[in-house]
Amino acid sequence: MDFATSDRIPLRRTASDGLKIVIIGGFAVGKTTMVRSVSEIRPLNTEETMTTASVGVDSTAGVGAKTTTTVAFDFGRITLNERMVLYLFGAPGQERFWFIWDQLFSGCLGAVVLVDSRRIADCWYAIDRLEEQGTPFVVARNNFGVPKHGLEQVRDALDLPDEVPMLDCDARDRESSQEVLVRLVEHLHEMSLARGL
Repeated sequence: MDFATSDRIPLRRTASDGLKIVIIGGFAVGKTTMVRSVSEIRPLNTEETMTTASVGVDSTAGVGAKTTTTVAFDFGRITLNERMVLYLFGAPGQERFWFIWDQLFSGCLGAVVLVDSRRIADCWYAIDRLEEQGTPFVVARNNFGVPKHGLEQVRDALDLPDEVPMLDCDARDRESSQEVLVRLVEHLHEMSLARGL
């Protein structure tokens, strides 16, 4: 499956099927970056400057010099073919915005859980919520430098079943982000075949 490579292309008149994917994970794991890197349109984002009001509310441990945060969601689009369009929604990562997740999950086909292996515990809640709702997902380790742990070690730490795909990515790189989305679509297709749909 090839994504359209034209940058900033308008939605085709023949587009009739919209597929919704959510990108979820902990605070500062790269969700906004992934939507930006892969969207064929200028992404909508709701990033705001972090202020002193977030001190003691949002933990910035291990996230470096992050100065902005998503307060609602990010939105991007990818044309798959003449009829099918993939809509991407990047969820906010902080606990105080988790109430938005249920709205973002509504009508979605599947999700990408982004993981920073330096802060694995930050994605447990996302995985729990997806499993609780029965939403299919893949896990992508967003590599910030050289990983300290192998993928299987991360899988074990997350207690992921073997059938959940896990892969490496660099959310800053368009091709790498596309590979994650392709793997999710393949996973959804494999699940539908297994169910005889």
